[in-house]
Amino acid sequence: MALFPLRGVLVEYGANILGPIPNIVVFQFNPEQMTRTITIPQPPSTAAAQPRTENHAAAAPPSERFEITARFSAADDLGAGGAVSAIPRLFGVGPQIAALEKMVYPPTTPGGLIGAAIDAVGSAISGPSATPPSKPLPRVALPRILFIWGPSRVLPVTIISMSITEQKYDVLLNPIQAEVKIGLQVSSQAPTDDAVGAGAYKYTQMIKDTQATLNLAKAVEFALDIIPF
Repeated sequence: MALFPLRGVLVEYGANILGPIPNIVVFQFNPEQMTRTITIPQPPSTAAAQPRTENHAAAAPPSERFEITARFSAADDLGAGGAVSAIPRLFGVGPQIAALEKMVYPPTTPGGLIGAAIDAVGSAISGPSATPPSKPLPRVALPRILFIWGPSRVLPVTIISMSITEQKYDVLLNPIQAEVKIGLQVSSQAPTDDAVGAGAYKYTQMIKDTQATLNLAKAVEFALDIIPF
């Protein structure tokens, strides 16, 4: 049986459910590197009147963000022939880019959130009246996204930056090759109604704890080798 390489995935999901999945992007080529940044919040500066102690209380849990570069090319699918090549022949890699862009905008429906926003803005422009605006300016949440990178890293994230470089075009000026730099912020504090995100975060932390324990066993073995008795 042929073995297929694991690919990184970004999955947009609804509240507490993974299906039906409204949006999913599978990396055509796994990024070659990932830059991870862990920020440790510092406690507020205290006056000299406060005695210095060895144990400092953390201001907040550390936050993690990372950046990856995803590359897409229509070449492989165009060479496949048949139905597989139909979409890239019409749109190149446009569908993958559009799916990624969709993950950074709040979900909207014609006449729904957009209509409510227009109504609220129109009421504000018309000035004060006896009747309050029929609809307040809507506040909507960004899409909930899982970043899946192999079996040991499944994290709820928010896309905080995206830089798209379209590199080649077909005769219809559809991009047929693109490079997308994506900045992701790990959502360590998932909303109370986000069981999927909370579960994914706990699962990944459990994997990290297991790996740290394995490293401790390795360190003990090394210490026994170098310390004479």
